[in-house]
This record gives sequence, structure tokens and C-alpha cells, in this order.
Amino acid sequence: MSSPIRPRPINAWLYLGIPLAVAVALILLELTSVDMDVANLFFDPAAGEFIGRHSYLLETILHDRVKQGVILLGVLALVTFALSFFWRRLFGWRRELGCLVLALGLSTAFVTPLKKVTQVQCPWSLTQFGGQETYSKLLEPRPATDKPGLCWPGGHAATGFCLFGLFFMLRDRRPRLARAALLLALVAGSVLSVGRMMQGAHFLSHNLWTAVFCWLIGLGSYYLVLYRRGMAVTTVPQNSAA
Repeated sequence: MSSPIRPRPINAWLYLGIPLAVAVALILLELTSVDMDVANLFFDPAAGEFIGRHSYLLETILHDRVKQGVILLGVLALVTFALSFFWRRLFGWRRELGCLVLALGLSTAFVTPLKKVTQVQCPWSLTQFGGQETYSKLLEPRPATDKPGLCWPGGHAATGFCLFGLFFMLRDRRPRLARAALLLALVAGSVLSVGRMMQGAHFLSHNLWTAVFCWLIGLGSYYLVLYRRGMAVTTVPQNSAA
């Protein structure tokens, strides 16, 4: 089995400061009309629907196929993690694989419960965009309705931003690959977010909240599984008793 990898120090101002600053900015965003203004950019009043509502690329490729691809990644990560208990070549990667499985699982599992609790409506359901529901912001009371919304946070955005888990998995062993994984997660999450906004499925803030949650989940998984454990293992004095 390979020797433990000493984790590189975490810059709290960078790893925690930025996402928390984004969260504060999103709360302040509630005081503005930015969400509605951005949604209007993707709405065609003449057609009475969002410009990407029936797009094959957005619905079939960027929604269905990409989601299936990330599910496959999650299954492969879980299977590889299980194999790491039996296959010697994977022994040294067991904790990294466990971190990835935990981050992917939590980054996709948190969305549905929050949707059911918050009951935020999707843009395409609102009267402003041809629907029948009344608009309310995240921190406002929900108007009475027979069809509660299920649109906060952005679910499909998590399909891309959950890949933050790859960054944290590779952070200490393969820094260059880790940076590539971080870029992949940011690009994938952003593209999928914009795609769903073009369809009227989410407001901008819905997806930004998802990015914050996925990052913090990835960071928390890394800290618990790799960072704290790695520091404890590698800081034992060399002359300590066995």
C-alpha cells in the first residue's frame, strides 16, 4: 500500500470565503429584480414561451444524456471504491474514491428535499411567462396554490457542479488534473445552468445557490475524508512508538 499523502494546506479565505461571499450576494439579490430581468432575456413574448422550451439540444442532449453520463460516473466511482477493498492496485486510492463517492452522492441528494421544503415556482409556471402561478422570491411567503413549485435550488445545475468532487479527489495526488477537473465542473455547471434558464426551468439565483452548495459539500467531504485524516496520519512524530 502506498504511503499516506500529506494534504496541501487549505486557504480558508479562498475555499470558504468566496462561496460564503456568493451566498451573501445571493441573499442581497433578493432585493433586486435581477432574476426576473435575466429570465426576460430568454423569453419570447411573440411566441409566448422561452426560446429553448422545445430545444432538442437543451432537453435531450444537455439534460437527459448529460444526466445519464453523470449517473454513470457515480456508479463507476462507487464500483471502483468497492473494488479498492479487494484490488491491491486501488488500495492507495481508497480514501480518495470514498471522498468522491460521498461528494457526488450528497451533491445530487440534497436537491430534492430542499425543493419540497422551499416550494419555489419555476419561471415557466409564472403568469409573467404564460403560466398560472404567482411569483415569489426565495425569502418571501408562498402564495396559495394547488401546485407548489419544485424549482429551488437548480437540480440540473447539480449535475455539472457535483463534479467539484473530482477536484477534491485529485487535489493532493494530481494537482494539475485537479485544476482541469475544477474547470470542467465550472464549465459543465454553467452550461447546464444556462441551458435550463433558456428553457424557463430556473432563475439565475437557483443555479448559483446550487454551485455554492455543491462546492461546500465537496469541501466538507474532502475535509472529513482526506484532509483531517491525512494531517493526523502524517503529523505523527517519527520517533513515536509503533
